[in-house]
Amino acid sequence: MPEEAKMLGRSPTMHVVPADEYKTLVEILDRLKSLENKVDNISLGSTYPQASGYETRSPNPPGPTTATIAPDTRDQSRATPWNSSGVHSPAPMGHGAPRQTHYSYSSATYKVLSWPFVQQFLGPSKKIEAMVEPLVKKNGAAVMLDLHARATPLPQDTFEMAESRRGSAAPNLEVPLRNPSGGLHMDPMSFSWENMHRLSKAYFDTFNLLYPFMDRAQFQTEILSSVAANGFDESLNSTLTQRDKGGSLERPPGLAFFNEARKRMGYNLTQCSLGNVQVFSLASLYYETCCHHVEFWRMATSASLACQALLTSNPDELKSHRADLVRRMFWHCIITETYLNLEFNLPLTGLEKFADMVGLPDFSAGSFSEEDYIGNQASHFQEHFASQIVLRRLLVKFHTSLTSALGVAETGQASIQAADTLASSNPGPTIKQFAAQLDRWRGMLPSHLCWQDDYTTRGHAYPPPVPSMHDSFVFTADLDAPPVIYPFAADIQAAILRTRYYYVRFLLHRPFLFKALHYPESITHEDAEGVAIALKSTLSWPITTSPVRNQKRLIPFLYCWSQKFLAMLLILHLSQQVPVLVRIRATHLGDRFDADAKQTTALYIDWIRDLKDVDPTARWCWSVLREVYSLKE
Repeated sequence: MPEEAKMLGRSPTMHVVPADEYKTLVEILDRLKSLENKVDNISLGSTYPQASGYETRSPNPPGPTTATIAPDTRDQSRATPWNSSGVHSPAPMGHGAPRQTHYSYSSATYKVLSWPFVQQFLGPSKKIEAMVEPLVKKNGAAVMLDLHARATPLPQDTFEMAESRRGSAAPNLEVPLRNPSGGLHMDPMSFSWENMHRLSKAYFDTFNLLYPFMDRAQFQTEILSSVAANGFDESLNSTLTQRDKGGSLERPPGLAFFNEARKRMGYNLTQCSLGNVQVFSLASLYYETCCHHVEFWRMATSASLACQALLTSNPDELKSHRADLVRRMFWHCIITETYLNLEFNLPLTGLEKFADMVGLPDFSAGSFSEEDYIGNQASHFQEHFASQIVLRRLLVKFHTSLTSALGVAETGQASIQAADTLASSNPGPTIKQFAAQLDRWRGMLPSHLCWQDDYTTRGHAYPPPVPSMHDSFVFTADLDAPPVIYPFAADIQAAILRTRYYYVRFLLHRPFLFKALHYPESITHEDAEGVAIALKSTLSWPITTSPVRNQKRLIPFLYCWSQKFLAMLLILHLSQQVPVLVRIRATHLGDRFDADAKQTTALYIDWIRDLKDVDPTARWCWSVLREVYSLKE
């Protein structure tokens, strides 16, 4: 065995995690999960036919199709008409009878473009109409495929092709050489143990803290050592090893490695094993970092189906020493397909039905590598992952209830039952209860995950959580300033958690925006407050600020964020043009909002401009923004 293989065979320093740290994580999960039970007691149209594809468990037997609206206990003065300016209401929605409900909900951000008022607003520009109209009439999957159908496939580079392009100026980390027997032999200059270890460490210190479904100790002691000793073959270990960094626009980072992995995936396609799920999940992450979003979806779906196969064929894995790793893998798959479903209505695989059987992860494998222990102390990635799981579960419950009562079909029309029942109802009290649950989730986060912001808006305020003394992150809108460097992707983890909170808060209050734009003469004080919170929630999402802005490959669901920023930019633009929104800005948000909105607009435009040359979704968003904001290339 080569010397470097012997070095790989050494077990990394193991750190036995103290029992009190496991207890803390379990307590956090229990506290956060308790919020879910409270949400079950808040119903808004929960007996409508399910429109979201998520399975719900109701203790009540099926009954007549009637909406269950929370009792209206609000101050009646807030239910009186607020807008007396006589602003003209746009034409009724749809074709035929006017729609009766004043509120509308859809989780898909691109659906904002299909709002009748937005269509009328954009209509005078024939260029925008030509770009937008073909997409808003399609469902989410068709939108995704249409945007990416003409994307250039990844080049099919092999190690030999990469070697032929290799210059003599510097060693190329992507080029192991093939030996005469057909196996792959490692070039000592470019693929030594030191390089293998350095590249795997880079992965585990960044990606695996955001998606913690790989075991660092097992990878280093078993997988890398096997490859170092035997070279690459068609085994699962070899497939898991194929990644790298560097690359160019035409040839993304680690392309030669990834193509070697793609060639081997077929040999392991039907395995019912944890490694099989990991292979598909790693492939999906690679495609997503390269902005190949359709391939990302296909591989993510394959990972979910492989996870189902594992749990169905070998449930004893949940009793093995790898049980917690299986749980983390399971929740990674669930989170991924949930956000795909919410944004594009892409079908769910049914994996969620195993949630009760699998349970929540607690990182209680018994021991970690010293590097993972240090990484967790610096970034708290375990608690971030647990908090994301609970936030996702809350979001699904909010989404299911709002979709049932206020949701629109892909054609843009609400169900007849919902329209008839909700014509005189007001979802405001229930949305407010949902928002309170969301803020309770935020307030119950561990102190080192907490943050403080200005929650107060004129005329309405939620109490902010207790400020964290541990929040040392510097997220700045000054993109020209030298970025602060944080180890272990700690800044990205914090930015993602906070951004998703603001996204959910905006999603909850978006029905008020719909009413304000389409029925301004019926706006109440409560509606105006909901609009103010929605507008406030659009501001300065941390993933667009420095230093996170410069690390987009590490940010999950790039294409989803680009679409969200397009919608936010359109809404901020409308808030300066539409009289009812202008008035709400003036009466509820004040001068501070004007400055923040201007800064936010610059950040979101920068995000889309930065991605437009590599991402078809961002390129389409840019084509719309260029017309709305009169932007230059």
